[in-house]
Amino acid sequence: MPLSTARRSGLVEQVIDQLRHAVAGQEWRIGERIPKETVLVEKFGVGRNTVREAVRALAHAGILEVRQGDGTYVRATSEVSGALRRLCGEELREVLEVRRALEVEAARLAASRRTPADVAEMRGLLARRDERDSAGDVEAFARIDTEFHLAVVRCARNNTLIELYRGLLEAVTASVAHTRHVPVDVCDHGVLLDHIAAGDPDLAARTAGEFLDRIIDGLGSADSA
Repeated sequence: MPLSTARRSGLVEQVIDQLRHAVAGQEWRIGERIPKETVLVEKFGVGRNTVREAVRALAHAGILEVRQGDGTYVRATSEVSGALRRLCGEELREVLEVRRALEVEAARLAASRRTPADVAEMRGLLARRDERDSAGDVEAFARIDTEFHLAVVRCARNNTLIELYRGLLEAVTASVAHTRHVPVDVCDHGVLLDHIAAGDPDLAARTAGEFLDRIIDGLGSADSA
């Protein structure tokens, strides 16, 4: 169905959504080439530049892969699986180290600046995360776990810190999914939240740091196994 809106940015977002939905629905399977640009232009009723921007965005997200002179292929079914395909080895370790730097300070500030509404939101996220974990839904587990960490960062009430962390969300989600095999206690999240709720900056920061330290150390053990 042709798309219609006066704003080009809106058109690009609509085409991105349509393409993402087609991939998720397996209209085009992983490894398959999607229709040519001219076909997509006619399918969506938009200009070539709009289609190109949408394809470029999904290629950046790891869902599509543009092969010069050959076409565009489906690489993954979602941003999470796309990021997982790119994230490995030393890059994963670097992401975890950056997460530690940001999340430790975020936890420290959050313990001083959280509100009762913040705490309630985070408890709800942990409950949803645990449900998805019990159901074996790795992608939903990773996504909600990332939402929890972002909620902690938002409690810091530091816009620069929040924007820095938002820029890492795809990599954070991928790192959560990628390290579920590492033997750590997921209850640490509840302990972290308890320290934040109690207004204890030092214990909140320590808990956040020790949790990520165990993941990083466990990653090293897994690599050498």
